[in-house]
Amino acid sequence: MAEEKGAKWTTTEEWAQEKEKKYKEFIEKYKDKKWADLTTDEKCEIVLAKKSLLERMGGAKTIKRQHERNKYTSRERIERLFDPGTFVEVGRHARSRGLHYGLHDVPGEELAADGIVAGYGLVNGRPLYFFCQDFTVWGGTLGRIHADKIMRVAGEAVQNNCPILYIADSGGARIQEGTDSLAGYGDLFYCNSIYSGSVPQLCAIIGPCAGGAVYSPALMDCIFMVEGLTEAFITGPIVIKAVLGEDVSKETLGGARVNCERSGNGTFYALDEDECLAQIKKLLSLIPGSAREKPPRVDMGDPANRLIPELCGILPSDPEATYDVKEILRKVVDKGDIFEWMELFGPSITCAFARMDGYSVGIIAHNPANLGGAVTRDASDKTARFIRFCDAYNIPIITFVDTPGFIASKAEELGGLIRHNAKIIHAYSEATVPKISVITRKAYGGPGLLGSKMLGADLVLTWPTSEMSPASPDVAVKAIEKDALAAAPGKLEELIKDYRSRILNPEVPAGDFYIDEIIDPAETRKVICLALKMFEKKIVDTLFKKHNIKPH
Repeated sequence: MAEEKGAKWTTTEEWAQEKEKKYKEFIEKYKDKKWADLTTDEKCEIVLAKKSLLERMGGAKTIKRQHERNKYTSRERIERLFDPGTFVEVGRHARSRGLHYGLHDVPGEELAADGIVAGYGLVNGRPLYFFCQDFTVWGGTLGRIHADKIMRVAGEAVQNNCPILYIADSGGARIQEGTDSLAGYGDLFYCNSIYSGSVPQLCAIIGPCAGGAVYSPALMDCIFMVEGLTEAFITGPIVIKAVLGEDVSKETLGGARVNCERSGNGTFYALDEDECLAQIKKLLSLIPGSAREKPPRVDMGDPANRLIPELCGILPSDPEATYDVKEILRKVVDKGDIFEWMELFGPSITCAFARMDGYSVGIIAHNPANLGGAVTRDASDKTARFIRFCDAYNIPIITFVDTPGFIASKAEELGGLIRHNAKIIHAYSEATVPKISVITRKAYGGPGLLGSKMLGADLVLTWPTSEMSPASPDVAVKAIEKDALAAAPGKLEELIKDYRSRILNPEVPAGDFYIDEIIDPAETRKVICLALKMFEKKIVDTLFKKHNIKPH
């Protein structure tokens, strides 16, 4: 990495060595003086020298090791995330109160900032509270003061209605502090739970995060992960080897890809730290500071009444043919810009943030490009969490429906498909934000009710190609026309066509007032943008309760 220093790294080993050298000069200069004997200028000089020393955190050697792992230091992350000159650090001089195992044996270091940089600043002009574990200081391990700094910053964020960003890069509990470190984690988990839904709690795992340390990210709203850097698991490879005798790598067990694609623990996947920090900024631009506010509206220069005649060409005439719903979404939203939530997990449903007429929106869309848009357990969990996030932070929900129903699978059924899909129904029904739906093609079975008026949608639109039915046409006909098919098996296709014409014509549910309007696909953006403006001040009185009981 040495050849990259000039361009990529700002907290270099040489930078740290210079700070250490200057501090030693001050120590030598004032070694024969007591603090009480120093003048005001001398006190300022030595305190500022110590402050400058602490800025280099673990020092030259540990900074070098951090860069060799292709990771930024906490200071470099701040430089790349916050607007220049706006970050205010809290507790730089805080240090461990542990007295054992050499915690204060390094002169002048004293566990700099107790292994975590915390504070607040502006990101694109908007306030953000921040704490980042610094692996250069005792592996970023958590002790009592370390935890107190986190809780101080998080508490202020809630009081000031500002989002929180936590960057996890830590070896876990500082076992040299014993119960203090364990208690520190307990305090964090409590705060994460109590603050949930009050202000956005975002976490980026850019380094190790194992054992009990993973619970705090899991209790937050979403997790950003980085290829080759993220290590997130409860029991690591050494424990797996000892207990099960299995050899498994850290990447296979808890890397970014496996967490974002297989386990669903990760929300956003990035190839490097720069992409991860860009994703964080992107999400922050789309969400409010707290549940008391609405997301900022931004004029994207894309006309709200823009017509999209090419939409008809994306949707195949054959109801069984596949297509990628993202093509439709990019045509409909402002400037074609969508930001996906859990893109790699449960891909038969696409969840994404976007803007329409400048309004921040959450989009849920069945994606026929994957399993025909059939609903799986993973897709259900992902969608339910996305709905709750949007509802918590006043982000309107737009649903594009095109699903054949549940996935037909023994493994899915035995894995609890019923209870997983119930989470979507529960989350959507309870959401009080504006809810707008567009049925583009299939709305079959229970999954077809997502975005329906029966579940509380404010506006339900359909394209002329839409088909609403409690079952797919072939299943319905085989049940209804059992006797006719027994007598003439060759009539199946004819009977399916007749069923489609009589029952699946969108005018049928429109006549029963289950949908509000059949629209020309070209007008989809125009109609949704107008609805967002009309529903901007929507208020819903909810029933009194302590809290709901979510499907398990």
